[in-house]
Amino acid sequence: MRKLALIAVSAGSLIASMSANAVNVTTTFAVTATVQKTCAVAANPLAFGTYTPGGGALTANTTLSVKCTKTTPYTVALNAGTTTGGALTQRLMAAASGTDTLQYNLYTAATLATVFGDGTGTTATVAGTGAGVNTANTVTVYGQLPDSAANQGVSPVNYSDTITVTVAY
Repeated sequence: MRKLALIAVSAGSLIASMSANAVNVTTTFAVTATVQKTCAVAANPLAFGTYTPGGGALTANTTLSVKCTKTTPYTVALNAGTTTGGALTQRLMAAASGTDTLQYNLYTAATLATVFGDGTGTTATVAGTGAGVNTANTVTVYGQLPDSAANQGVSPVNYSDTITVTVAY
């Protein structure tokens, strides 16, 4: 029994001395990721309400919500709309029935001085910088339906158009 105890103590000492003489080796590794630029846009409708020919121009506005990655520069552009014959300098709404069109336009400011378009000709775009995809930047679009001779000669029906918003980043 004594020999067995001596062997156990000797084995324990041998294991302890091996642990004391152990060598450790270390290294490191890199952890990386690349964040891609991204933007999203949402638009609210623009409603002029009820137009009475000869009763004066109507104005209205709406907002676009632009969310882009932080520090990402972007430009917002609007097309001419889907109504045949419309242009950036004179947009048209189509009659729900019939062939009449109603003139209107969209602007970058409440002064209605600069047409909001795609940046060609006399139209302008609106630029901004992303604040993070959880933070929306608001772009206001101002509209005017003029009380023009063309608008005074249309049928009393509903009119509409669809504008495409493009965010370039």
